[in-house]
Amino acid sequence: MLPVIKGAAYCLFHGPDLVMVSGTTYRTERIQNPNSDYIKAVPSRLRKFQDVVGYLPNQVYIGNIWPEDMPKYTRPWYENLIPDAKPQGPFGELVPQNLLYGVLKLADSFDLVVLEKDFQERIKPEMVATGLFQEQDFAKWKEGASLEAIQKEIETAHAEPLNLDGQLVGCVRRAHELDPALQAEVMLENLLAKATAVWTVRRFLKNTGFDPKEIEYIIETTEEACGDMNQRGGGNFAKSIGELCGLVNATGSDIRSFCAGPAHGMMAAAALVQTGVFKNVLVVGGGSGPKLGMNSRDHVKKGMPILEDMLGTFAIVVGENDGVNPVIRTEFIGRHKIGTGATPQAVMEALVAEPLARAGLKFGDVDRYAPELQNPEITEPAGAGNVPLANHKMIAALAVMKGQVPKAEMEAFVQAHGVPGYAPTQGHIPSGVPFVGYAREGILNGKYKRVMIIGKGSLFLGRLTNLFDGISFIIEPNIKETKPEGIDEEAIRSLVANTLRKVAEELKG
Repeated sequence: MLPVIKGAAYCLFHGPDLVMVSGTTYRTERIQNPNSDYIKAVPSRLRKFQDVVGYLPNQVYIGNIWPEDMPKYTRPWYENLIPDAKPQGPFGELVPQNLLYGVLKLADSFDLVVLEKDFQERIKPEMVATGLFQEQDFAKWKEGASLEAIQKEIETAHAEPLNLDGQLVGCVRRAHELDPALQAEVMLENLLAKATAVWTVRRFLKNTGFDPKEIEYIIETTEEACGDMNQRGGGNFAKSIGELCGLVNATGSDIRSFCAGPAHGMMAAAALVQTGVFKNVLVVGGGSGPKLGMNSRDHVKKGMPILEDMLGTFAIVVGENDGVNPVIRTEFIGRHKIGTGATPQAVMEALVAEPLARAGLKFGDVDRYAPELQNPEITEPAGAGNVPLANHKMIAALAVMKGQVPKAEMEAFVQAHGVPGYAPTQGHIPSGVPFVGYAREGILNGKYKRVMIIGKGSLFLGRLTNLFDGISFIIEPNIKETKPEGIDEEAIRSLVANTLRKVAEELKG
């Protein structure tokens, strides 16, 4: 039977000070031109937590406002904040930076995260108050350090600072003096991915009531790579996350394919479940520190706040068919083949047109297409345009080429079948997976009959190939199998057994 989507969680973690520590745009500018106008302007362009709570795309991400309703709100969204917005939503929550540092400390297994003593004590009760953590989670915490000791680590041992509203509250140490894969910058990056994923998985378990012991496999799909100088991407994020979430019966591994990684993870999870290898598989992705402030240079130039101050995460469980939850149509997976080509038309042909044709479906049979869902307020100032809209226009153009949609109705098709962008530009996060939660809810309540998730990736970023990448899959309602009336299964089993017994006796005779 086809695998189902049993639930999804989505969280965003506010990291304004990390824009200037982990974000590669700021880091490289600080090295090349430390006195630039951009460097001077960044601190004044960082948002407060109440501003990110009221920001429309963030509210959509955690499930408080459906994506289709976004056009009702006036742009720019960063100037038209939603009054009385809450940091909690049906899918997850918006997490302030002080608690991000708390879960960063919690995710540390090698005493690399050092927090100032008073700050460390203050955040413990706040973390417990979320309902996601208990006192025993802090049993291994050592006493916090003085600011003087933290400052010394930064000045003499190459530790990375942890600031809160510009004030030093901690640091992340390097894990090895010489190994470039274990320097403080990389450890901060990896611990951020792990820590944010841990919070989100715990949120998923609390929201759904899912028994953590029922998860048998974990697939982790960020773009980070943990290891050492001999095996820089050796892993394993997946098991390190499961360890802190009570997933005692699970094993797991990491899947990487740049932005398309989560879609590959969903496909692998579906296959593992459908073939009976595992009953429940968790697909998870943590936040990407290096992408904080990625387009901030353009935001600063245009007088905007720095909008890339959020670490995006997700957690989705794919499980055995329960006759209720929406199914993943594994027989109609779309894939960007090596011989496909890299033009936008070729990519969409492979990911959309080809699997639809194989399924005997028309373009209009899919209620919503969810490709790269980047927030356009982040990408447009940088010259990248409205990425999801461009994808939807290409899908509509293909529908016109196939004779399924009149050319005059292209715009109407985009409006009816597209998904507005609302995800942070965290690489692996925007590419389709943020809509899985909405797809599941929409199918369960009858809003949708069919949704296509489209994961796309840029393999050429690794400088090993010029190839593109992509995976797509269709989500549909579950059709519960029913037994025809009047059939007595016990009588059939008895009849078969008696027949086999008679045949055996005759053979003996």
